[in-house]
Formats: sequence, C-alpha cells, structure tokens
Amino acid sequence: MKSTATQLGAAQIKRTFSWVDVIVLLGVFGLLWTILHFGRGMVIQFDENQSPAISTDIRSIPYYAGRTVLRMWLAFVFSLLFTFSVGYAAAKSRAARAVILPALDILQSVPVLGFLSITVTGFMALFPGSLLGVECASIFAIFTGQVWNMAFGFYHSLVTIPKDLQEAATNFRLSLWQRFGTLEVPSSMHSLIWNSMMSFGGGWFFVAQSEAITVLNKNIKLPGLGSFMATAVENGDNTAAVWAIVAMLVVIIASDQLIWRPLLAWADKFKIELVESGDAPKSWLYTFLRRVYIFKWIDEKISGPLSDASIRLKKALARLEIIPAHSRGAAGRWVSRLLFGMLALWVVYQMIVGVMAAAHAVYDHVSWHQFLRLCFLGLLTMGRVATMTILATLVWTPIGVWIASKPNVARFAQPFAQIAASFPVNMTFPFVVGFFVAAHISINWGSIVLIAMGTQWYILFNVIAGAMAIPNDLKEAATTYGLHGWSLWRTLILPAIFPFWVTGACTAAGGAWNASIVAELATWGHTTLKAEGLGAYIAEVTQKGDTPMIICSIAVMCIFVVITNKLLWRRLYEHAEKRFHLD
Repeated sequence: MKSTATQLGAAQIKRTFSWVDVIVLLGVFGLLWTILHFGRGMVIQFDENQSPAISTDIRSIPYYAGRTVLRMWLAFVFSLLFTFSVGYAAAKSRAARAVILPALDILQSVPVLGFLSITVTGFMALFPGSLLGVECASIFAIFTGQVWNMAFGFYHSLVTIPKDLQEAATNFRLSLWQRFGTLEVPSSMHSLIWNSMMSFGGGWFFVAQSEAITVLNKNIKLPGLGSFMATAVENGDNTAAVWAIVAMLVVIIASDQLIWRPLLAWADKFKIELVESGDAPKSWLYTFLRRVYIFKWIDEKISGPLSDASIRLKKALARLEIIPAHSRGAAGRWVSRLLFGMLALWVVYQMIVGVMAAAHAVYDHVSWHQFLRLCFLGLLTMGRVATMTILATLVWTPIGVWIASKPNVARFAQPFAQIAASFPVNMTFPFVVGFFVAAHISINWGSIVLIAMGTQWYILFNVIAGAMAIPNDLKEAATTYGLHGWSLWRTLILPAIFPFWVTGACTAAGGAWNASIVAELATWGHTTLKAEGLGAYIAEVTQKGDTPMIICSIAVMCIFVVITNKLLWRRLYEHAEKRFHLD
C-alpha cells in the first residue's frame, strides 16, 4: 500500500477543535434529522385498494427525491453487507463457492419485476396495514439492481490479491478479522468503490419499476422520483418529465461530489504500487474532512479505550482456561458447521417446495408450444444482448483507458459517466419513442440502443477501474522498454484490464437481460412500441398477473443467462484468475 513522506508529515500535524468540526457536527445532525423526516413516511397506514396519490406538481419533487434517495441508500447498505459476507465466503471456501457463484448467476438473471412479483405480497403480509411492507419490497427490488455487480467484483478482487501480500499476512499471523480489515478490504477498495458507483446507478435504472409497482394486478405507487416519472410517462406530461430528469441529475451530481469522489480520493492510498503515481484523485470535500479533529478525538478518547478494554477482557477470559483452547476451537468449528448445515438444509427445503409449486403451476397451464415460443423470444433477446456487449466493448474500452490515464479528464468524465449510467431508460421515452416513430426505426433494432443506454456503463466503469489500478511502476517499466501503441496494449493494458473487463461485461450482459423488459416495451402516453423478445413478453404477463407465464418466462430467461455464464463468463473468470494474476 502507498505510504509517502508527505502523508506521514501531514499525519504528525497537531490539530485541535475548530469551526470545521462545528460544521461537520451540524452536518451529521442534519443528516440524522433528514433520515428521520423522510423515514416517517415509510411507516404510515396503507390500504392496498387505495394507493397513495402521486402528484406531478413540481413543488413535491424535493420530498419525492428525499424518499427515493433514502430507499437507494438503505438498499445500498444491505448490498454492501451482502457483498462482504457472500463475496468473502465464495472466495474463501471451495464448497461455498460451488453454491454461491451459480446462485448469483441465477439471481442476477432474475428480472426486477420477477423479484417484485414474488416479494410484494409477502412483505405486505409481513407488515399488514402499513406502507412499510411495500417500502421493503421496493428497497429489495433496488437491492437486486445493485448487489450482483458488487458481489462479483468483491469476489474477483479477493481471489486476485497478490500472493506476496497473502504470505505476509500469514507470516504476521493475522487473525481473520485483521486480515479482512488490513489486507482484503483495502486491496479490493478501488474496485469496490467503482463497482458501488456503477451498482448505485443500476439502482437508479430500475427506480421507476421499484416505486411504481404494477404486478399481479396490483398498481401501487410509492412517493418518489420513480413514481413521479412513471406518472408523468402515463399522462404524457413533458413538463413534469423534464423536471424529474433535472431533479435526478441534481441528486446524482450531489452524490458524486459528496460521496463517490471523496471515497475515490481516500481509496487512492490503498493502490498497490512501488512507485507513487504523479496524479492522485482529488476531492474538495475529502480535503476539507482531513482537517476535522472530532473523529480523531472520538477514536483516541472513546473507541481506543473501549477496544483496549475489550482486548484485556478477552485475554483475562482466555487465562481462566475453563475450556482448553484446542477444545474451544474444535467446538466452535463444529457448532458453526452444524448451524450452517441446518440453515442450508432449511434453505434447500424451502427452495424445493417453491420450485415444486412453481413447476406444478407451469405444467398445468403452459403448453409445449408456448414454451418453445418463449425459447424463440429468448434467442431474439440474446442476440440484442450479445450485440450490445460487443459494441460497448469496442467503443468504451479505449475510451475508458484514455479517461483513466488522464486524471484531469477523469474528474470531469466521472460524474457524466455516472449520470449516463444512472439514467433510467424510461426517462428517455419522451424523446426516443418520438424519434423512432419519426425516423421509422423499428423498435426491434432500436431496443438495442435502449438496452445499451442502461448497461454499457458497467463495461466503461470496470475498464476505468482496471486501468487506474495498473501499478505506476509497471507503467514506468513499459516506458523504459519503449512500449507504445499496440505493443503497449498487448503486453500491459489488455492483460491488466482483462479481469476487470470480464466483471463488467458479465454484469452488463446480465443487466441487459433485465433492461430488455423496459427496452423492448416502450410506452409514452398513448404510444406504445413493442419489440419481439422475451423482455417485452415478461412485461406484458407481469402487468396481467398471469402467474404461470410469469414463472415460465422468467425461468426461460434464467436458463439463457445461466448457460451463457457457465459456458462463457465463468471460463473467462478462470482464465483471468490464472493468466492475469498480479504477483
């Protein structure tokens, strides 16, 4: 990890309380008040026969934006917890990896509408008479739009940690928590932040679906920017649609300035290189927060003493030797294995029951002719997904490498790329549908553009992350050997970014299947354009509430995605891990 004399010198400067700490404390209390203010609306009474009315008055936009942002960040927190636990288990246990990776492949392929169809009724039953049930379903839907890319990216980062660092951690006899906190999370931080940015954008992409829930003959709209936009789309209200777009742009830019850019500047110290890079990411907020003393005071006066007391208590209990140390370790392992086994059996049992019930419903109501028709529609959608992935790779790989090589450009390109990645495709319908109609462009081809608008950015973000993660000493070595042009790309750039590209392309392809549900059935007011494909079919049967066909069509989509992942992406992951591993 990087450690420079400048950083050490800055750390030695003695600081005391100042006006900066007052501003930060006011900001923290303001944030807590904001969370409580918008959170109160999540627990009001609710009657599913009388959904909350959504106003398209622009004066309601600030409140709706706050409700949406709260849902997005709650979903992100759960996504982060899932990423750390599941990604870590997959990287550390071969048995867990054999279950987790295929499960993630399947879950990634399930459309957001599929999760909503399954969870809305369950969450509403869990919180009867309260809006919290629908809020939980909405947050869970946003969670499913964020989490898979983060989990795959974290897993990939863990399995590609340089061996010399792993051996050093072993030689220092670091505990699991110490190893996790001092090696594994810092080593994956750069990739994790970029994937988090992309995943947060993925949540925005499906925010309209998650807030304007139209499944199983239910039409429920939660207060938020997504439902505001959905109502504007239904009414053909161009003014409201434009204001919703402006509000979303403001929120995304604020997130970039207040969250992502400071995190990138902070994470630069975890970059693995022997020679410090000349241009580091900069953030005005990170520079400001480095002057804060209150956090250091809390660490010295509260957290530090509590941690020391905990260590002393642990040592005192260990000296009692009530149970021999080797017995405690063995007993703990057996108890954890027993609990894990019981949990796994319960999950498997519930899955078998659910699959059997779904299979019975499909068998009774779906004919072979309908199933073959679904497979044909799946092939059409797969062709669009493949076309998008290839074109996005050819276009965004050189652009992403160029952006990463120019820190000044990256500072300006990052928010624009994040805005584009976060832009819900249905917000383009006022312009795209009209353009397709005026230009006589078939939606069968135009849907490829709509799919790309929501998913090509996974490739761009991962390529940027991979190129920025190239150690500066390798860049200097390439310069010393006179590498340039294609020889530089072939020997340094492509091998360095390939593992990141695999993560981005795999997630983009998986996200494209999900995006096809929105892109293949574009509606604006009374105008509807429908492409022949599995995505449009799923959107139609979901709105009708045809449960057997919902199950069958989603199952067909899952089969296509899982087969593609097994035959293509999994092999590319293994190739990247074996061939392009930095040691």
